[in-house]
Order: sequence, then structure tokens, then C-alpha cells
Amino acid sequence: MHSTPSSPPAIPSEAATPLTPYARLPRRHHDRHIARSTVDAFGQAHWLLTAREPGHEPGRGRGAMKPYDALVVTVGPDGRPQETELSALRARFPLIDALPDGGFVVADARSRRSEQHVQVFDALGRESWAFRVGDAVEDMLADRAGQLWVGYFDEGVFGDDDLSHPGLRRWSAGGEPLWAYEAAQGASEIWDCYALNVAEEGAWVCAYGDFTLLEVRPDGSVRQRANGTKGATALAVHQGRVTFLGGYRDDRDRLVDAALHHREVRPYASGRLVGPDGAPLGRRRTVSRGPRVYVQEEPYTAWTVLDISTQGGAGS
Repeated sequence: MHSTPSSPPAIPSEAATPLTPYARLPRRHHDRHIARSTVDAFGQAHWLLTAREPGHEPGRGRGAMKPYDALVVTVGPDGRPQETELSALRARFPLIDALPDGGFVVADARSRRSEQHVQVFDALGRESWAFRVGDAVEDMLADRAGQLWVGYFDEGVFGDDDLSHPGLRRWSAGGEPLWAYEAAQGASEIWDCYALNVAEEGAWVCAYGDFTLLEVRPDGSVRQRANGTKGATALAVHQGRVTFLGGYRDDRDRLVDAALHHREVRPYASGRLVGPDGAPLGRRRTVSRGPRVYVQEEPYTAWTVLDISTQGGAGS
């Protein structure tokens, strides 16, 4: 872990930080389509597997979506897989997370205002209820209490669905709206929720357009810190430090370490994130939770992790 110097040290931008292997989908499931995958608030990895890509049934058009069955394969920290069958899913662009009671929530990233596009399943895979949270869902992460933090991208924020306009909302697992971001006068707005980190307490957001770092506390109050690192798509936070991952164009794999101050974040180191073998990262998905950024590269059969509570960050 870096100390926080008063001025940025001369660390070469090409300095590499390798990811650590975390969880892997058992090989016997590799013949199925990976519709979505995530890592939950308790560190378990989940894969939502289907026979084929949702909405692509042979002989049916794109508008002829019908419910489908899926298998959730869960790999815990001990490496042992568990399986849960889900029936009659309706999401064409699914997002999934696990709930503390052993159930799952599956949402469709795109929806019409007439659609109940979030389905909640119990631990046996049976649908319990459905509701809607708005169109253009970028991220949906459940916290340890089972509440859902939902970030929206620009087509929702500027679209015709009022539920998406705040850019970030928190819902109960039963569909009750609990909180919505509201920019105070002169405060930053969320136009596109680029990076969402759901920690043990509250959440952290780095959003387009000015990329101010927003700290959302459990009581719903928001603290803003000016941030000069643009375009980050994931972030980790630990003990007065934030590490940003990503950026535009050649900065997709950029890491920036910064110290958290009262009104701003102050960068003090930078580098590159690479795979466990030192190779450049390809197309990937990320999940940010507290001090960890989980990374899953195509073909999405394995998760790796950057943990700033146990590893050095940029340039280490």
C-alpha cells in the first residue's frame, strides 16, 4: 500500500499491477451461454447460464421474446460450486445479483414503462415477485442488507422514464423506492453512472459529466470531492484512499491512486492493470465492492481481483 506523499512521485506510467485469480466457472458448464455474471456483497461469484443468448430463439424474431429457463452457478470463496435453477426469466439484457436470503434478483437493462422488468427469486429458484426500477440500467448491485443500488446510463437519465432520471437510486428487494440522488444547487449531476462501488456502508459513484467522486452515506446524505481523473469505469476505496480504473482511449487499463481529502481527491501514483500473467487486459466486465475491483475478461469464465486492502495499487 502506498503512503500519501505531499507531491506526486515520479512513477512511470507503464508500471504494471497484476490481478489475482479469484473464481472460475467449472469446465462442465462451458458449453452454455453466459448471459451475465457478478460477484456479490459476500464475495461469491455467480454465473447466469442459458441454452442460448436470450431473445435469440430459432425461428423467432427479435420482437418475439418469450420466457426462458436459466441456471445460476455459484462459486464461493472455498471454490465449491452450487447450482440454482431459475424458471421463466424475461430479461433480454439480464443483470443478476444474489440476495442475503439465498435468493436472486434478475433485471433487464432495457425496459418499457409498462414492464415489470425486475424479477426476484427465492433460494429454490421460484419467482417471488416482480417490479420495475426504470430504463437503461448500467449497474445493479445488492448490498449486505439486500437493498439494490441501481445506476443508470444516459439513455435513461435523459429518456422518458422518470424512474431513471436521478442517475442513481436505491430500492428494497421488494421494489420499494428508498432513495434517489438529487443534485443540490451547484452540485454535480449524474448524466451517466460510469462507476458504482457498493461498500459495506453506503456507495461511491464516479459519473459523467464532471466525474466528481460522490460518497453516498447510509442515511442518504452525499459528500462530494472534486476529481480530475476522467472516464474511470471502476473504483476501489479503503482507509482514506481511492483507486480508479479506466479512462478514455489508451487509458482503459489505467490505475490512479489518490488520497481522499475533505473536498477533493489528490492523485499520487499511476500505472496499468494487467492480467495475472502480466498480459494486457482484453474486453472485460467489472464489479466494484469496497476495497475490491473484480475483473472478468472475455469469454467471462473466470473472475480476477484487485484488492487495495491487501495489495499495492498503481505502480506497485
